[in-house]
Amino acid sequence: MGNELNKRIYVAGHNGMVGAAIVRALRRRGYSNIITRSHARLDLTDQAQVRSFFQAEAIDEIYLAAATVGGIHANNTYPAEFIYSNLVIQSNVIHEAWRHGINKLLFLGSSCIYPRLNAQPISESSLMSGALEPTNEPYAIAKIAGIKMCESYNRQYGTTFRSVMPTNLYGPGDNYHPENSHVIPAMLRRFHAAKISGQKEVTIWGTGNARREFLFVDDMAQACLHVMQLGCKTYQNATSQQQSHINVGTGSDITIAELAMTIAAVVGYQGKMRFDPSQPEGTPQKLLDVSKLAALGWRAQVGLEAGLQETYHSYCRADAEGDRHARARGLDALSQQLRRSFSGQALHYHAYQDMSAPT
Repeated sequence: MGNELNKRIYVAGHNGMVGAAIVRALRRRGYSNIITRSHARLDLTDQAQVRSFFQAEAIDEIYLAAATVGGIHANNTYPAEFIYSNLVIQSNVIHEAWRHGINKLLFLGSSCIYPRLNAQPISESSLMSGALEPTNEPYAIAKIAGIKMCESYNRQYGTTFRSVMPTNLYGPGDNYHPENSHVIPAMLRRFHAAKISGQKEVTIWGTGNARREFLFVDDMAQACLHVMQLGCKTYQNATSQQQSHINVGTGSDITIAELAMTIAAVVGYQGKMRFDPSQPEGTPQKLLDVSKLAALGWRAQVGLEAGLQETYHSYCRADAEGDRHARARGLDALSQQLRRSFSGQALHYHAYQDMSAPT
């Protein structure tokens, strides 16, 4: 295990919510040679830069968490950016990984790869069986291409590239942009602002009837490490050459209306909620079948309310420090007190155990 912990592991996208959680998970397990590069130092859309990076660094394995992401508004407004940047990032990293003899890579996709109208829960075999949700089709196409690129290199060159498809993620370090954020950070921001300003009503996009599944980001990171560390035979027996991705989720979902009420309670907002059916709400339901990952020995640990508590506290800390986009920082006394107050279980070894930001 000593040699295992000395592997040089590159986490692409370590400044993002998911990448930062993977770095935390690796450090918790004792890995010491974690390689990261900010966008300012390495532009993953530039093939020459990516090639030079892999030439200079002796990388053993890769977690490909770098991506251009956003909510319904961002996907609708910037479709060209979403499809171009994601295709180029993953193509550069996957291809250069193969060119430099790196056989272990984990590609992180998204549950939006599945058809808009699909039997629930959605199994891995549903991929490319129907039309995609129009509001995020460019992003979904890019992620499907990433899965197929990994499979193609495995088939032709014998690499062991793997793919995981997470459900909707949330947690510390999320994006709280007023227009480009996902549903949980968008609601947290709105309810928090409404509480502070004394606003009597908050408007929520859609009817509130759409159902969604949500996974705490540090749970996702644990799942990534679990899948990456599966033996080759175990992974191959659970997948196939042309259906090699694995769903990652909790196995349960709630309506957007139920989510809004839960977030309002966590934030302490006591005003009214108004749903606006004229605004898009995306796929009616998106619940993943996670039986394959469960059979491989992994299940989610953090419940939604507890995860939202940690996420909201992270947001408040960043807000108090003047940076709502700041990554989660080190554990403080208030964090410890809050964790004890909302969780009587020992499951929350995740975010606030060691949330020092990666360099």
